[in-house]
Amino acid sequence: MPMNQPAIKPANPRFSSGPTSKRPGWSSSALPTASLGRSHRAKAEKAKLQKVIEDSKQLLGMPADYLLGIVPGSDSGAFEMAMWTMLGARPVDVLYWESFGEGWLSDAKKQLRLPEVRDLGADYGDLPDLGAVNFDNDVVFTWNGTTSGVRVPNADWIPADRRGLTLCDATSATFAMAMEWSKLDVVTWSWQKVLGGEAGQGMIALSPRAVARLESYTPTWPLPKIFRLTKGGKLISDIFTGATINTPSMMAVEDQLDALQWAADIGGLPALIARSEANLEVVANWLENSDWAAFLANDVATRSSTSICMKITDPWFNSQDSATQNALMKKLVSLLDGLDVAYDIGSYRDAPPGLRIWGGATVESQDIATLLPWLDWGFAQIKAG
Repeated sequence: MPMNQPAIKPANPRFSSGPTSKRPGWSSSALPTASLGRSHRAKAEKAKLQKVIEDSKQLLGMPADYLLGIVPGSDSGAFEMAMWTMLGARPVDVLYWESFGEGWLSDAKKQLRLPEVRDLGADYGDLPDLGAVNFDNDVVFTWNGTTSGVRVPNADWIPADRRGLTLCDATSATFAMAMEWSKLDVVTWSWQKVLGGEAGQGMIALSPRAVARLESYTPTWPLPKIFRLTKGGKLISDIFTGATINTPSMMAVEDQLDALQWAADIGGLPALIARSEANLEVVANWLENSDWAAFLANDVATRSSTSICMKITDPWFNSQDSATQNALMKKLVSLLDGLDVAYDIGSYRDAPPGLRIWGGATVESQDIATLLPWLDWGFAQIKAG
């Protein structure tokens, strides 16, 4: 018997994993004091950049002796900056279980050409063996695999007395997951993830140990201007007080301040984490009874609450070749997009064919709950041909 098309659509169909949905109730009228047409170096404008830093540190509970700066190139730029300026002093362990982590491995081996790189990898859906990490080495990892929906469950596997630095790409984890700052020496993220900000700028947090590395180690390779964090062997401290390396969009700055204020108003970091975990729970309850889909993450403790990735378990679907599977998923995604039910919910291009729903704090659980019957209906449509 054909399945009836659901009658109600999500109020907000924006489920993209980046840039993500704006906060509930957002409109451009929330940005009346944007400093457009002004230099970001002017006193009032630089103060706004510094406020982004200060409000972010406070919201995240970052230790007072950690530095936080705004840098070019979104999260990718921030993490490349960390790799290019700090790696090479020690051997490096690179952990990866999805495309972005594998990209950092490629950079370490092929771009920086580091002589001693251990790659600790796992297939989509799993984590590598965290017990195999050598913390005498520097360690590079993503906290949350945006394209796999697999996250590290905590920081218990990182020792406090490590000799190497831990470099953590946390772009789809920051503001949505509890992170133990004392275990992390470098943390990067971008504005357009959990808080729904605009693209272009990245954030880089440095522990005192990371600062010490920067001031005691000089890479053997030349550094592009936008990667330089030191001058004459000393940290360029202005970067961490609102003096950006390149020109930021002051509209994006105003928007980030609005997002940070919203986060503070709803209860801060605990409320942001709770909203994201509630979104994951809605999907988990639905998947318990699904006969065609399941989490891509194999271990419940590693399921991401932000990039919620699903694989297709239906025997008919899995009897198709990979090209057909990809075509079927594109058909499903296009169907729901065309009906204004869900935008951008296809799995990442390097991931197994499936679906990915953003579950960060700016997404309402009710919208995800409303979406799920549409997924059942949509899959039934493509299966029926």
